[in-house]
Amino acid sequence: MAYWPHLYLLFFILVLWLLEKRFPKVMERAEESLLIIVISSIMAVSFGQVIARYGFNTGWDAALEFNTVAFSWLILLGMSYGIKTGLHLGVDIVLNAVPARITKALSLFGAAAAMLYGLILLDSTWLAMLGVDVRGGAIEYWSKMFKIGIGSEELRYPEFVQELFGLRPRVHRWLVLVILPISLAMLSYRSLQAFIDIARNKRDMLISGHEAQDLVEENKNALKD
Repeated sequence: MAYWPHLYLLFFILVLWLLEKRFPKVMERAEESLLIIVISSIMAVSFGQVIARYGFNTGWDAALEFNTVAFSWLILLGMSYGIKTGLHLGVDIVLNAVPARITKALSLFGAAAAMLYGLILLDSTWLAMLGVDVRGGAIEYWSKMFKIGIGSEELRYPEFVQELFGLRPRVHRWLVLVILPISLAMLSYRSLQAFIDIARNKRDMLISGHEAQDLVEENKNALKD
């Protein structure tokens, strides 16, 4: 098994860590902007398809595949973003019912479990050292697609790109699936960050448990004004 994808991912996480240390606000806006672009592209393509189909009896053949891929990117990128910003909803009745030390221990366990989950999905072959009979992961699957070089079903490169780089019409599947290893690496990285922040008492837990309740408390006197 080739290990160059692992090195690229490690380099990516290292660069991301350095950039966030040097330009925290810029990187935060960049991550939010990327998610906004993905959401906006889904909305634009969906709206455009409705107009094209019902108004002009035409449409983009690859619209469904594009939206499916874009929605997948949104979910996969949102996993790590949710951990970073504490937006993931969760049941915190136990966390609020036990002493602070146990709450912290459970929160640390949750962050460690999230990191382990990301690492297993990223590449589960390391579990073989523990005697677990497993094989594969996102890196192996992506590497296989990269070697095979097959294209997507409907997505096509623009003609000028085909002519400029001598590419086949269909967009490479490995290019579409590159978000798999990247997002899982970011999930593990964000979970590690959360673990460290919880250990240093910079945040209480991994989840957001009372977001709606907090909003009600903040706005309970709004109608009186």
